[in-house]
Order: sequence, then structure tokens, then C-alpha cells
Amino acid sequence: MAIEGLRIIGEAINDSVPSTCKLFEAEDIDGIMALAKSQDEGGATFIDVNVGTRSAGFMADMVRRVQGVTAKPLSIDTPDPEMAAAGLEAYDVGRSGGVRPILNSISPSRLDMLDLYRIQPFMPILMVSERIVDGEVAPNRTGADTYAAAKDMLARMRAVDAAFLNELCIFDPGIPPIGTDIEGLVKMVLEGLRLIFEDPDFAGAHASVGLSNFSVMLPSKRADGSPVKGPLESAFLTKAMPLGLDTVIGSVKRNYQLLDSEHPAMRCLEDVLKLDGYDCIMRVAEFYAS
Repeated sequence: MAIEGLRIIGEAINDSVPSTCKLFEAEDIDGIMALAKSQDEGGATFIDVNVGTRSAGFMADMVRRVQGVTAKPLSIDTPDPEMAAAGLEAYDVGRSGGVRPILNSISPSRLDMLDLYRIQPFMPILMVSERIVDGEVAPNRTGADTYAAAKDMLARMRAVDAAFLNELCIFDPGIPPIGTDIEGLVKMVLEGLRLIFEDPDFAGAHASVGLSNFSVMLPSKRADGSPVKGPLESAFLTKAMPLGLDTVIGSVKRNYQLLDSEHPAMRCLEDVLKLDGYDCIMRVAEFYAS
């Protein structure tokens, strides 16, 4: 059962997924379309389309083909402006019931992507995991850094469209793998979300993370045979949704839930948030070894 209020951007049509990459390499269009339909039927709010480093023409073709089998709006996912432009030009707003596509993503180092708004108005995913310091890109290290980056990116979006609505904006503070987070970046993400959504200037805006990144490199099961990844991802959602997170790039096959405070994954995350350095890694290792 889906979590009420949580929007899922179905992540399966992404070249970084090995099984999907094989479909692209084999030119198995039927297989890719089956992925699109299964994500639609599985409850995805949006369908991600990421074709890796293939051509702009290939991106446009995939957008058209995916829209041919689903009426769900798409997330055009590429850091390449030419490829993004091709995807936006190919997107049929009428097919998605008037819903704009998402453009994933625009960062402080890729502000030229904002120029694509004239091709097709979109809902931007604005990356606020970094900022420009003295002309150089710097990763954010505190919640205050994340909040400052969000304020700057929102101002830039409003400069493109003075009538731009917060409801069309999605902020992504990034999400670290919990199994390697010795720098306290999970704490930073949660604090950044809190600061952003306490500010009335962001009322109505959305926040998203690539949730699968949270449990990357962890084993799939604990020593007792129960899953590792799903519960830890659910624990993050339980902490982050009250702070403003309402969208994830994730799997429709994952049983995301809001967890009770006594759930082992919830206790693990709460402990990690109180620890520093390698103690965080050891606490996660204890969770999946038990």
C-alpha cells in the first residue's frame, strides 16, 4: 500500500540500471515499454526516462514511445542540455492530461538548463546539494548551506518565469548512502529540509530524493532473512516526510511504509543520527548483521 501523500517517480527506465541498459543495448523496445506500463500499473506518479549517453534523437524517440503506452507524466532525466531539449520538444502535454514534464535536474553548475523552459515549461528538480563559492562548485556540508542553495535556486527559477508557482518546484537536497555516511550528511539533509519548509517563501513547494541511493551497497537481506534496504528507506521517509519530503525517485516494487518508532530500522536510523564518523557505519552494519 502506498504512503498517502508520497509521489513516486518510477526509476526503472534508467540506463544506470544494468537490466535496463541491456534492454537499450539490445534495442528491446518492447521490453522498455513493458517497464513503462508496469510502473504505471504499480502506482508511479511520474515515469523517469534516462537513456544515458545515447543520442538526443534516441531520447526524443523514447519520450514519444513511453507516452504511447502511459498517460502518466514523464521525468526527463539527463544532465545534457541537448538531450533535455530533445525530450522536452517530444513531450506531449495533452497525452499527460495537461501535466508538465519534470526536468531532472538543474544544479548551480548547470543553470543553462533553465533556458530550456522556453521550449516546454517544466517542473524542475532543483539540486540544492551544492552551491557556488568564489566561482567554484562546493558541496553543501550543513543544513544552512542547503537552505541557502534552495533560496538561490528558487530566485533563479522566478527570474525565468515571474509567475512561476512554488507548487511546480521540486528541491532535491541529495541523499547519501547510509552505509558510508561518515560525514553526517543524512543529518544535513534532514536539517536542510526542515529549514526550507519552515520558510513561508517555500509554501507549496515539493522535495525529492533518489531514495534508492540511501541503501546502495548494502546487502539485500539481514542475517535473519528479513530485508535490509526497504526498511531503511522507509525509516528515512518516516523522518523526512514530516519535514517536507513528498516525492522520491524510487521503485514501485518497494513496499515503502511509515514505521513505528520501535521498528529495528527506525531505531537504527535514530542511532545513526546521534553518532559520528565510523560509529555510524558500524551501527548500520550491526543492523544488517542481526
